[in-house]
Amino acid sequence: MQKMLTVTQVSRACGVSTRMLRYYEKAGLIASRRVEDYAYRVYTPEDVTRLVQILVLRKLRMPLKDIALLLQEKDPSRRQEVYQRHMADIDRETEALGMIRRILAHLADHTDDPALLSSPELAALTDALTPAKTNLKEEVSMSDLNQASQVLDEKLSVRIVHLPPFTVASYHYIGHEPEEVVGSRGVRFVQESKLYEVKPDARMFGFNHPNPGILENDLHGYEEWFTIPEDFPLPDDFTRQHFPGGLYAVLTIKFGDFHHWWTLNQWVEKSEEFDIDWRGDENTMGGCLEEHLNWVRSAHLGMPGDGSEGQIDLMFPIKRKES
Repeated sequence: MQKMLTVTQVSRACGVSTRMLRYYEKAGLIASRRVEDYAYRVYTPEDVTRLVQILVLRKLRMPLKDIALLLQEKDPSRRQEVYQRHMADIDRETEALGMIRRILAHLADHTDDPALLSSPELAALTDALTPAKTNLKEEVSMSDLNQASQVLDEKLSVRIVHLPPFTVASYHYIGHEPEEVVGSRGVRFVQESKLYEVKPDARMFGFNHPNPGILENDLHGYEEWFTIPEDFPLPDDFTRQHFPGGLYAVLTIKFGDFHHWWTLNQWVEKSEEFDIDWRGDENTMGGCLEEHLNWVRSAHLGMPGDGSEGQIDLMFPIKRKES
């Protein structure tokens, strides 16, 4: 008989959260199963092998729809098309970075010529970067530079957002797979209370509480907030809380790309304008928030899968540097 692995064992062995395992299941990429007289879902060694393949492809920046095609497609030519398309995307990024590097190299070689940067639109730079005056193999125009910047900006666009004070309905659960428990209860709350009809601009935020690894027995917690009118009636298992507001660096991701928490953290640490402004401790992610965009509407409509869901704003607490 094959050795079955629990969700927690697979999560530890592969370095992926239980929430991500569940998400891959919902996307149809892997499947767990129940066994008789056993309370938890389990995976076979074949399931784990497939999960490793998924994780490798995710590190290669493949979106889930292409991963599904690669794992299911029998025609080698179709799989090759997917790989070639992503190679072309990387070539485009590499070309953009190469162009910017050539310009920086030219500026570094001509630091005694301030006229290069004298024009607000860098016209002097455009004129200077010609084959006759540099070692560049082709002329670089402002439109080329703008296009290169756009290519790179599409990959990482951090916004600065000030959240106003608001009142929230909070639901918190500690246990195995708390995100699933909290998410299911949140859907029921939105539907039963008709929150969307009362407050169409209602928002949903979530965060670990506490983070994985703090408690024993592989337990951790998750808490969700739903913005509500001050006097909105709440079920007994919800609490009313008041959020004071604050300044955040925000990065939008597709669900599953939680590795970009590190990307956002690095952005803040390297920022010349902002410092990290921890609010709370590791039990509550230091004040970091995950806003699930369009979630209240989607929950109200029964998660229609119309393309509006699946986007998350990672929100990192910041403050302006002291001068």
